[in-house]
Amino acid sequence: MEKTLAIIKPDATERNIVGEIIRIIEKNKFKILRLNSMMLTESKAKEFYGVHSSKPFYNDLIEYMTSGMIVAIELEKDNAVKEFRDLIGDTNPEHAKNGTIRKMFAINQSNNSIHGSDSKENAIKEINLIFN
Repeated sequence: MEKTLAIIKPDATERNIVGEIIRIIEKNKFKILRLNSMMLTESKAKEFYGVHSSKPFYNDLIEYMTSGMIVAIELEKDNAVKEFRDLIGDTNPEHAKNGTIRKMFAINQSNNSIHGSDSKENAIKEINLIFN
């Protein structure tokens, strides 16, 4: 079994659609190992998104991710990283396939409601950062 990290982002928690998103995740046979609602600190957000620190959207991303509650979820399933990325869809909801979480719930590319780890290696790092 493989693990991945999901983060339901502030735009989704503010709109009270956490339950709907979790229902979709569970319907797609992901097992929830850990779940925690929290506020990301600025330092933790900067560490989490450090790979983007040189990009023009970095400061806005940090501000957004620390602007409200998030729900972090450690998930498990065979081929979890790829299957979860397929389930959440393209970062830009205009390009996301119908039936994906971002197509259904994202406001725009910046406020796209959910994060999913992009590799097995990053899943391990992200899970450790968020839950430890």
